[in-house]
Amino acid sequence: MKIHFLTLICLFLFNVDFSFAQKQTKITFCINANEKELLKLINLYRKTKKLPAIKLSAELTKVAKTHIIDLTENHADTGVCNTHSWSDKGKWKACCYTDDHKNAALMWSKPNELTKYKSEGYEIAFETSEEATPTDALSGWKKSPGHNQVITETGVFKKMGWKAIGIAVEGHYALVWFGVEPDNETALPECK
Repeated sequence: MKIHFLTLICLFLFNVDFSFAQKQTKITFCINANEKELLKLINLYRKTKKLPAIKLSAELTKVAKTHIIDLTENHADTGVCNTHSWSDKGKWKACCYTDDHKNAALMWSKPNELTKYKSEGYEIAFETSEEATPTDALSGWKKSPGHNQVITETGVFKKMGWKAIGIAVEGHYALVWFGVEPDNETALPECK
């Protein structure tokens, strides 16, 4: 199984069990420079909308990082399934998320399913053929009405009052999970 260099570096910092298919692997969750930058950019953008900063959630970040690994290794986002999809290769319920949002509940339930975070989570995803960057991801989300509504708590997300945010940026993807409940586990080690 191919594991990205950044993930290997993090293996020694914070141990969490994670499995793909039948192979058991230890995955470590840490926060890298791109993820710190994306958190900063999102909170600066929210400030321009007179919204409070959102605190980093260790649990929602674990969900985001788990999802990036699944997307990268198992390509659940193929055919009609978009980047909110999850493969059948892990300890979670598989989900083919389509543009009609038919399986939204299976996506929203991932934080509760995978971590100690006991509230629903709402994901925004960015994919590019190049290396994903914080600036490109936020720029793309700002141009997309649905994604922008999540970040700025407008439209159907009006008055959500996000209290937790999880972030993962690796390879071709940037994923952000938002939650309405605060997360007591906010500390993540920095990736070396």
